[in-house]
Amino acid sequence: MLSTVTVHAPAKINLALSVGPPGPDRMHPIASWMVTTDLCDELLLTRLPAGTPARFAIEWHEDALRKTPIDWSISQDLAARAHLALERCVQHSLPVQLRMRKRIPVGGGLGGGSSDAAAMLRGLVELFALDISRAQLREVGHALGSDVPFLIEGGSAIVEGLGERIASAPLPEAHLVAIFPSASCRTSEVYAQFDQLSTSARVDANRVRSMVGDTLASHAPFNDLSAAAMQCAPTLLDDAEEFGRLAEREVHLSGSGSTLFVVADEAVHAEALADAVSRKLGIPARAMRLAPAPSVEHA
Repeated sequence: MLSTVTVHAPAKINLALSVGPPGPDRMHPIASWMVTTDLCDELLLTRLPAGTPARFAIEWHEDALRKTPIDWSISQDLAARAHLALERCVQHSLPVQLRMRKRIPVGGGLGGGSSDAAAMLRGLVELFALDISRAQLREVGHALGSDVPFLIEGGSAIVEGLGERIASAPLPEAHLVAIFPSASCRTSEVYAQFDQLSTSARVDANRVRSMVGDTLASHAPFNDLSAAAMQCAPTLLDDAEEFGRLAEREVHLSGSGSTLFVVADEAVHAEALADAVSRKLGIPARAMRLAPAPSVEHA
């Protein structure tokens, strides 16, 4: 049995996001084209002797661009909660030590916490050679958050409902430039503002599916939450306008914000634009490419 594995937890981008009105449970159904990127948190998992309590350490990676206080309790961390959820599923303890090094900004609409949870699930299955299917793993993940089931597989997919319906889609060859504004967008507040702005909202799954292709040239990304996020964080609109003028591109929002991105022509263009944004606007920026979720690495 393995003693240590490294799992990379990729950030996700919503290339398309259509949002419907809340149901009786106040949850909003969606249809979204989600893709994973090469921006990743790193989880180092070490198997501990039987009977040893699990240990967790979370820190920022030295090359993280937007570092904020890690001020949440371990009991609220999604990776730690994923560990407990999988123990309940398999009905025995999984003694493990976690060292997490984060690069994905907190609260940026990139699914960082959800991806950490998905990476924890994948890593534990590998580390303890658990006999559990991906379908079972997605069920465990769905109880933790709507993005977790997609991020267990990653890559590219149309995600519908409350995150439980996932259909694989081609992963386009694309390079993006993402900026990480200082503005904070609380997901609950963005959705509440969306409800006020969009009284006739409906999920347009056909529009989302029409986006899918090998390139992003035919259809511009869209996000039904953009206006609500700009209302919740007014400085985000200023950042988007400055970013758009410099990039000479349409600027898009990922998830409920606050990460903004543009589609670049190629890798060299993306790197040059990210550098220009950082220097001229003073906002952390990163060139990113779309990528499948990386495999678990054995020590």
